[in-house]
Amino acid sequence: MAATSLPAAPVPATHSTLRDSHGRVIHDLRVSITDRCNYKCVYCRTGEEGAQYPELRIDEYLRLIEIFVGLGITKVRLTGGEPLLRRGIVELVRELAKLRALNGEPLDLAMTTNGHLLESLAAPLKAAGLNRVTVSMDAVDAGTFERITRVDGSFPTVLASIRAARAAGLTPVKINCVLLRGFNDDQIEGFARFAREEDVVVRFIEFMPLEEGRLWSPEIVVTLKEIVERIGRVLPLVELPAREASETARRYTFADGVGEIGIIAPVSQAFCGACSRVRLTSDGKIRTCLFSQVEHDLYGRMRAGESNDELRAYVVQTVQGKEARHHIGEPGFMKPSRSMVHIGG
Repeated sequence: MAATSLPAAPVPATHSTLRDSHGRVIHDLRVSITDRCNYKCVYCRTGEEGAQYPELRIDEYLRLIEIFVGLGITKVRLTGGEPLLRRGIVELVRELAKLRALNGEPLDLAMTTNGHLLESLAAPLKAAGLNRVTVSMDAVDAGTFERITRVDGSFPTVLASIRAARAAGLTPVKINCVLLRGFNDDQIEGFARFAREEDVVVRFIEFMPLEEGRLWSPEIVVTLKEIVERIGRVLPLVELPAREASETARRYTFADGVGEIGIIAPVSQAFCGACSRVRLTSDGKIRTCLFSQVEHDLYGRMRAGESNDELRAYVVQTVQGKEARHHIGEPGFMKPSRSMVHIGG
């Protein structure tokens, strides 16, 4: 899936919003600050490759993020790998919290983490200006969880971190669970109860072909329809209206109004038509789609001495070439040039 050619004429750096050639406004930036991870989740990593790409200095990430903010980005999510492995993460959040979107409002700052190091950092991150966290957690049974992460004792550590995040005010705390048929799909009903008992938003994610190995097949995917039906047999669900067109999750509450479930269904019900996201990898490459086959070296241009105006023009041109959609499950589909852990969630 090749990216659309970039337009020849530069767009003025005063351009106030990022809009691609399909008319979608891009306001959400995902920034990976490392591709290292302290877990070896079986659906994500082979466990052999480890980190593959360089990391920038914290001040370099800050400059690149400022370039995007100056073009209309309003939401920044820090990801990895595992972002809490980076020294200086609290300072980075503190500096990002000083930035203002073009409308003068503070940025919406979030983070996706596996939660292993979050317990002691939740309060400092909140004080620095982080708004909320999403914790990746693929089972509510300790044995299954530790079989997935391949780290002994990981479940109680993550559970304590979720509670610390909630106590610190990093709310709503969201829990992301990637479902694989025959592997952890027996956790669905338990997660529904967990959402209510722990006062968190549980979001199920259809398994995408983004793993390091070659595990993915359509048969492994547990679809939105099946998830809703299974939970509904135990705890009836009521669908909630979308808060914005670009929202990735279909949202549900329980019939008594207590708790929330989200389902992100990029395989069975793709939402590409309203996509508002662009990604920056740990080594400073722009990816306009999770499934991009090409990358755009923004950091290389910065390192070569380009001005902020030149960098902004390059970002605008690159976003113009954002793909219309992914092609999962179609003939000729190609996995992206990086796996998920090396792209950033």
